[in-house]
Amino acid sequence: MNIKNYINGKFENPIHGDYIDNYDPSVGEVYGQIPNSTNEDVEKAYEFASKAFPKWSNTTLEKRSRILIKISDLLEENLVRFAKAESIDNGKPLNLAKQIDIPRAASNFRFFGNAISQFSSESHESVGLNAVNFTLRQPIGVVGCISPWNLPLYLFTWKIAPAIAAGNCVVAKPSEVTPMTAFLLGEICNEAGLPKGVLNIVHGLGTTTGQAIIEHPNIKAISFTGGTKTGAHIARVAAPMFKKLSLELGGKNPNIIFADCVYEKMLATTVRSSFANQGQICLCGSRIFVEEKIYEKFKKDFIKKVSELKVGHPEKSDTDIGALVSAAHLEKVKSYIDIAESEGGKILFGGNKVEVSGSENGYYLQPTIIEVSDNQCKLNQEEIFGPVVTIMSFKTDEEGLSLANEVKYGLSATLWTNNLNRTMQFSKLLQTGIVWVNTWMLRDLRTPFGGVKESGVGREGGFEALRFFTEPKNICIKY
Repeated sequence: MNIKNYINGKFENPIHGDYIDNYDPSVGEVYGQIPNSTNEDVEKAYEFASKAFPKWSNTTLEKRSRILIKISDLLEENLVRFAKAESIDNGKPLNLAKQIDIPRAASNFRFFGNAISQFSSESHESVGLNAVNFTLRQPIGVVGCISPWNLPLYLFTWKIAPAIAAGNCVVAKPSEVTPMTAFLLGEICNEAGLPKGVLNIVHGLGTTTGQAIIEHPNIKAISFTGGTKTGAHIARVAAPMFKKLSLELGGKNPNIIFADCVYEKMLATTVRSSFANQGQICLCGSRIFVEEKIYEKFKKDFIKKVSELKVGHPEKSDTDIGALVSAAHLEKVKSYIDIAESEGGKILFGGNKVEVSGSENGYYLQPTIIEVSDNQCKLNQEEIFGPVVTIMSFKTDEEGLSLANEVKYGLSATLWTNNLNRTMQFSKLLQTGIVWVNTWMLRDLRTPFGGVKESGVGREGGFEALRFFTEPKNICIKY
């Protein structure tokens, strides 16, 4: 299937007619093509977005809200269609796309459709000076949204929904690896009555299409989710142009397990937090630190649970782990497993590619557990972003905290304990933007989302996203 750009409410071929192959990871074969757009396509999208901005930014909040909620309704009505497209494009289990990815994309539009009606500005009376100050929160203009391949529509809409809710117009680029659901979203937007030019979706490579977006002189804000290296490049380009930046980048998240946890709940959740979506979630707990008292028991039980996970074709209802997103990514992940022993690690389970019957050329890999003794090894310091976790024991609270923080990333952490004092101390001292205690991936869309250190700049979610996509202007009136 040939995908087209979505510009000014229409589906169009790239100006120069160049295309990129789109692969189905489950079978390792090309199943379509996507536009290899250039700066000329981005410029065209920008022009229509800028023309649409004056009217859209002055559209009532009630009307904006209705349109976003209608998009949400249509996504829910088309759940199966979108989930199948996501599964084929990404390699994730179909059940996961049905239960998580598409429902969350719908929730993003519904949440921000409602949130914009509650987004208020401040006023301050200057008592004794006969003056009042109030703050306007005005849309920025045309903004750029660039999303990754691991949760394609989920994270694409996480950016687009607050941007257009706040009154901006958008030039967006989904990952060239997983473009299908972003393409289908254009149809939904038209059916929901989103005015032409408010959302423009331009497909292509990050080095060309993405580059054209970030360096465009009149695209005034960039919201990006992806790798830390790419985020650093975007910052170098965009910061001297004084663009607003929201960068949600890599993670190497610690999972800290104490002996006083609710053991069975912890074990089941740790299997999920390690290998959900083939470990291709920035929030996965890829470094597991276990208190020495229960380390041997955990190791035995964890290996048993992980050995029961089924690697299979994404369409199969009993598949727990589908295909990795691409051949290149499979090789990257496998390269970390291959150096484990040279770094003093011990592969406790997995580590091998898997041939799935009927899909022998697909990008499948066993879930992998590696025991390490050095927190400074590459396996513990670099983001692998696949179905690979390391495990390591610790003796004291101080050692567990130190191990968790000894990394350049700081996105999330998971803590398993029923000690209230420890919970409060760790929650305060963990160097991350998110801390989950006795749970994982329990998300409330009202809360700020983002990381510290090399995990990013800024926060998304709730009013934080609406603040990012608006500019505050103070008005002072003397009377």
